[in-house]
Amino acid sequence: MAAALGYDVSGLSRERVENILHKEVDMSKVSAHWVSRLLTSDQKHTRMVVPQANLAHFETDPVSFRERFLTQDECWVHHFEPETKRQSMQWRHTSSLVPKKARVVSSAGRVMSSVFWDAKGIVFIDYLQKGQTSNGEYCANLLIQM
Repeated sequence: MAAALGYDVSGLSRERVENILHKEVDMSKVSAHWVSRLLTSDQKHTRMVVPQANLAHFETDPVSFRERFLTQDECWVHHFEPETKRQSMQWRHTSSLVPKKARVVSSAGRVMSSVFWDAKGIVFIDYLQKGQTSNGEYCANLLIQM
């Protein structure tokens, strides 16, 4: 990078090159921010249009909108709940041995739960069967079951 900016870096240490970049060229090393996904222009547009349409419906008839609006979320439900480090703390005399605890192995399993609710409460709960994949077909079948 320093060579591309007109500096002769032959024979310079890495630290010296980094010093040139940082102090003389006013550059800094940064990491990319992790995002859940990079959206296309169409996806960004959709994320603007849909909430605006929902807001227009809400402003027209708030009570009816709330009664008809359905929300869904998924979460993993684990078959065990490991004790936290804070929960396992004990008051012990300073001369006592530190208690030992075996590491909990998460092999007990987990299951994906899909929960649907509206303004009045939970409407439908489904648990993904072992070996099944949450995909478009699975989600479409959930909507049919409701």
